[in-house]
Amino acid sequence: MPATNPEAVAKRPYDLGKRMEHMDQNRSAILRAARQQLEDRGYRELTMASLAAASGVTRQTIHNLFGTKAAVIEALFDVLALDGGMENMREVMIQPSPEAMLERFVEVMCDFWSGNRLLFRRVHGIAAIDPVLGAVLDARNHRRLMGATRIAGLSGVRDHLDQTAAALAALTSFEFYDALVGDALNPDQATAGILSLARDLLARMRS
Repeated sequence: MPATNPEAVAKRPYDLGKRMEHMDQNRSAILRAARQQLEDRGYRELTMASLAAASGVTRQTIHNLFGTKAAVIEALFDVLALDGGMENMREVMIQPSPEAMLERFVEVMCDFWSGNRLLFRRVHGIAAIDPVLGAVLDARNHRRLMGATRIAGLSGVRDHLDQTAAALAALTSFEFYDALVGDALNPDQATAGILSLARDLLARMRS
């Protein structure tokens, strides 16, 4: 049995670490390019070739890291969610009262939408006609609906719970937020307006 070379053993973890670091750099470069292209040209113009050219990473590397264009977008949404504070949804769901839960739910969603309006406007518009991108957004919208359902139930809504949750999810959607802000309202005013509407909704559905 050949003797083990201690230097080789020590070098393998080091090499693995360097490869992982390089992979992270490539992944970040690809996602930055994806975001820029979505904002500048939209989803249809975003291709593996255009991502490779913009990121300086080979098409094969993009395929190895993500597999498909939809997976690139899914990963980009994960990064946006993390950067936009969506991890605060865990804290939302353990608030001490339904009212506090509702208030934080609206605040977290509005903060998230306000930070990336141009990008989300492009993505949501294209998702209406692109089934692949639409499926990615539907999965994320479903998570918001689940949160809205929990809040409505804890708020005392018993009849028409599904409809109430759907209405609350609509009030906290990007489309509603973007339309409400428009060119007139600032983000704080929009958040306050949506919270007022959400409170009215739950009060009506409890009665």
